[in-house]
Amino acid sequence: MKVTVLASGSKGNCVYVEGESGALLIDAGLSAREIRNRLAGAGGDENLVKGIVVTHEHIDHIRGVDVLSRRLGLPVAGTAGTLDAFCRTRKSDKPVELIRASCGEAFSFGGLSVVPFQTAHDAADPVGYVIEEDGVRIGCCLDTGIITPRIEEALRRCDAVVLESNHCPQMLEEGPYPEFLKKRIRSKHGHLSNAAAATCLRDIGGDLSAVMLAHLSEVNNTPEKALVSAEDALAHLIDGIEVVVGCQHEVSATVRV
Repeated sequence: MKVTVLASGSKGNCVYVEGESGALLIDAGLSAREIRNRLAGAGGDENLVKGIVVTHEHIDHIRGVDVLSRRLGLPVAGTAGTLDAFCRTRKSDKPVELIRASCGEAFSFGGLSVVPFQTAHDAADPVGYVIEEDGVRIGCCLDTGIITPRIEEALRRCDAVVLESNHCPQMLEEGPYPEFLKKRIRSKHGHLSNAAAATCLRDIGGDLSAVMLAHLSEVNNTPEKALVSAEDALAHLIDGIEVVVGCQHEVSATVRV
């Protein structure tokens, strides 16, 4: 399997996962045109995509879902709360196939098995996903304020993870955001700090072959800070783990597992 972060950050998120039996998109937070352009530029194939799985309904995760799903004829999967919120934001009355997912219950797109797990974010019913094919598992945990035991359990079983590493606490504290926004970001239903992401990686890292750091703040973080934090957390492992930083304005390197 291979994973490419097409975009990651507060301006839009989209992750491409491809296996032998097809591919899927996790979120579609850019315009449909931009996602298709980035996918083609990354060497992906939109004809392989079997569906879009949505983590939650915030605009930086669903901006292109409606148009992209209709243009490519793709079903959209998400929890009941996420899909209800998505439907309320739709501007088109053309039908879209919806798949209502429940935490812990597997569904599939071709040979790709998908299992949602609950995350901690200020959205209707947010989740992350574990994607599995032929025993290889990829975990995706984007917006979450904390790492819960359920999140850790889901990610611990994975060969590769896409994990939020949103902010440096010092940069957030000293940065330009108003206090109410700082409070939201560092809350239990906000966004994961570099230190929290590093702790998670230290706890689950034994069987990982690759990590992709995601949803970095352009104001309250830097790729260098996130990368150093993650690599320090994984330094105790004998076998090296590939660590890649997902970017907002360009496609990240592809990880193969």
